[in-house]
Amino acid sequence: MLLPVKWLKEYVDIDEEVKTLSDKLNLSGSHVESIISLDRGIKKVVVGKILNIEKHPNADRLSITKIDVGGEVLQIVTGANNIKIGDYVPVALIGARLSKGVKIGKGKLRGVESDGMLCSLKELGFEDSIIPKAQRDGIFILDKEYPLGEDINKILNLFGEVIEFEITPNRPDCLSIIGMAREVCATFGKKLNYPPEEINEEFDNIENYINNVKIVDNDLCSRYYGKVIKDVKIQSSPLWLQLRLMEAGVRPINNIVDITNYVMLEYGVPLHAFDLSKIAGREIYIRRAVEGEKITTLDGAERNLEPSDLVIADGKKPVAIAGIMGGFDTEITESTNTIFIESAQFNKRNIRLTSKRLGLRTEASSRFERGVDPNLCEKACRRVCRLAELIGVGKIIENHIDEYEKKKEKWVIYLRPERVNKILGSDIKTDNMIEILKNLELEVEFSEGRLKVLVPTFRDDLKIEVDLIEEIGRIYGFHNMKPAHLKGILTKGGKSYKNAAEDKSKEILKGLGLNEITTYSFVSPKCFDKINLHEDSIKRRYIKLINPLGEDYSVMRTTLIPNMMEVLSRNFNYGVDRAYAYEIGNIFIPTEFPIKDKLPLEKRTLCIGMYGEADFYTIKGIVEEFLANVGIKGCDYLREENYPTFHPGRTANVIYNNRVLGVLGEIHPDVAKNYDIKERTYICELDFDSIVEEAVFERKYKALPKYPAVERDIAVVINKDISVGEIEKVIWENGKDIIEEVNLFDVYTGDQILKDKKSVAFSIVYRSDKKTLTDDEVSRVHNNIIEKIEDTFDAKLRS
Repeated sequence: MLLPVKWLKEYVDIDEEVKTLSDKLNLSGSHVESIISLDRGIKKVVVGKILNIEKHPNADRLSITKIDVGGEVLQIVTGANNIKIGDYVPVALIGARLSKGVKIGKGKLRGVESDGMLCSLKELGFEDSIIPKAQRDGIFILDKEYPLGEDINKILNLFGEVIEFEITPNRPDCLSIIGMAREVCATFGKKLNYPPEEINEEFDNIENYINNVKIVDNDLCSRYYGKVIKDVKIQSSPLWLQLRLMEAGVRPINNIVDITNYVMLEYGVPLHAFDLSKIAGREIYIRRAVEGEKITTLDGAERNLEPSDLVIADGKKPVAIAGIMGGFDTEITESTNTIFIESAQFNKRNIRLTSKRLGLRTEASSRFERGVDPNLCEKACRRVCRLAELIGVGKIIENHIDEYEKKKEKWVIYLRPERVNKILGSDIKTDNMIEILKNLELEVEFSEGRLKVLVPTFRDDLKIEVDLIEEIGRIYGFHNMKPAHLKGILTKGGKSYKNAAEDKSKEILKGLGLNEITTYSFVSPKCFDKINLHEDSIKRRYIKLINPLGEDYSVMRTTLIPNMMEVLSRNFNYGVDRAYAYEIGNIFIPTEFPIKDKLPLEKRTLCIGMYGEADFYTIKGIVEEFLANVGIKGCDYLREENYPTFHPGRTANVIYNNRVLGVLGEIHPDVAKNYDIKERTYICELDFDSIVEEAVFERKYKALPKYPAVERDIAVVINKDISVGEIEKVIWENGKDIIEEVNLFDVYTGDQILKDKKSVAFSIVYRSDKKTLTDDEVSRVHNNIIEKIEDTFDAKLRS
């Protein structure tokens, strides 16, 4: 937001230095970004009149001019082609200094002496983006006669400063000169002088020009106000108006558009002017677009509309995208004779979504999407008419259009003075509080020990008592309050059991050689195809985002596997030959019977992924070690053949206490190919919430064993489809409480074994905590285990 100080002073009688002004506004909550000086270092540039123009004898594109600068006629060579005899122009004399430090000296152009330079607006320090199109590619032509030799800084009033503010989204009222003037009044205790909006003379009746105006969708438009101006003369605005707009960062276009922009900057209310002769049937409807409708906007682009978009339409077609940009077909042109000035309030969320969808952001949309006070619509429209009358644009038609079914009223907030001082830690007197609130244009009554505050409709950010306390604090000045120690009840912070368990788990996983990753909770629906999930898989019951960043982030994840595969794929394709990673994150499961405002179930999930120097037993070993370290021992690992993401012969469910904790195994080759990974890849996904429930972090220590251990090995040949876990279970069940450890140390398939068989070898450690075991005692138990394995699995002891 650019605030020209001299424009501000039209509404506030203030004589502070700009540095003092900006510092105090900063302290009262209006963040100052920068201060811009308007003179831009321009020196020795004066008004001149072109007396003569001759073609340069040695250059086709140059002209020799005679310029009267008051008491002296200069010869100046120029390449400008937009000048004519009699024009008044800015002339840089010898020794002049222009924008960005450019100095002008005497010189020759193609053999002809030049005693200065004719200046464009750019050379006077104006940016290209705000220079009128007619003045952009040539010399700046002054709008009328001025005293010759007069300093151009005086003529163009290039004095003073512009303060640039950062306006927060909750203060749309400050996106205007009047809004910032109100802040100045509150900060300095001044009175705000509103600009006049009275119209001196009105003609005819608006009913003779507009047949019908109707708000069809009043949930998207609460008020629609308008007036008509006839006998319009479209031309350039007066120089003062153009300069005022440029100082505020807006490019002048023509007198009608400039007036509406001027009032938008002044009141913060965007307005739009339609060529009334181009509105079919002289009818205006504020409605949602119809499927398939299109509109060509003022920038010449054809845009496809959707039923969610709000449009201004005539009897046949849309003529504007409401609150964003007008249509090309009803644009103001030099032949325009009668115009309709629109001043309205549109739903801010709808404007924001439409603007974003179309990729079309304008000065109007940036204000509407923050919120416009509907009670300012009439003031802004009448102010436009007042300015149109002032500069002789045309004749104002009597009466107006005003569709305003549900009027926005002021609201009451009750404020306790003692609460103010308690919250702020201050000792502000009640009279001071009342004065501050009144300076902010809030109506205040004191009764029964509290303040009854009536809030104006332009302050939508004030809803509860603490909002008013904040206003008093910032205007009084937080820097004026005495520092004090914090007061409150002594509390002791700490982590919840779940958070502590997660931290401990991360330490364990890190110790097992895994690197932690963090990925987005938003994924693409295509990721479920990439991991080969069945069409009816429960993991495809995902939650769609209403306003996604894009298709790749449009749904909430129901599994961490796609995220892990993306990370492993990225590392593999970067040439990393070995990657071990884990993530503990949320998955999101929709409720079975959706209820309005019911949030989805969030489940904490652990995913482990790896490739390079790894096989099934590597990831199984890591999972076993992790679970053992959190106090979960004796898990079963049962074959899983119906999970299409995984290899059917190298996948197992992890089960504990008849509860499925998750799945681990080798990723299916087709899935690995989808992610462009040419290594065997292993993934484990576990229900971390269930692990935390089952975990036991208390440790009971026992004395070191007094008696020696006995180690025996078993190697048996079994069918390939029998899992190692099933054999381990038989070993433990028949161990007679003297087995201390069971370790798998070999799995063999090869020429010496039948094709449908495999050899598995275990090392069993026997020990008693009561005595030294004899060889006979160990042999009886060991042989019994061999017999049970042979009988249960039709196994053969391998010699």
